Amino acid sequence: MSEHKGASLVFDALPPAKALIADRGYDSTPFRQALAAKGIEPCIPSSRSRKIPYPYDKALYRQRHKVENLFAKLKDWRRIATRDDRCAHTFFSAICIAAAVIFWL
Repeated sequence: MSEHKGASLVFDALPPAKALIADRGYDSTPFRQALAAKGIEPCIPSSRSRKIPYPYDKALYRQRHKVENLFAKLKDWRRIATRDDRCAHTFFSAICIAAAVIFWL
């Protein structure tokens, strides 16, 4: 991708995958082309402003709510929601503890 902003900053760090599920905010032609060049099928609904919408797998897109629910549960923990930790490794440790507790509840 020629522009270096937004999702394109982490594009090279994406692991190998068959598809990428994202919301309408990631619907851009350069992003879709970069995914296709990497062999990843985008599962992104077209923005409302597109004259000709791209097709996407609606059944796969419905699975996106599981990831969204995980983030919602993590944000119930005030320390994680407010990002109180100064160091990345301490913040990641808090996320791991919260995820373990959420898993067992």
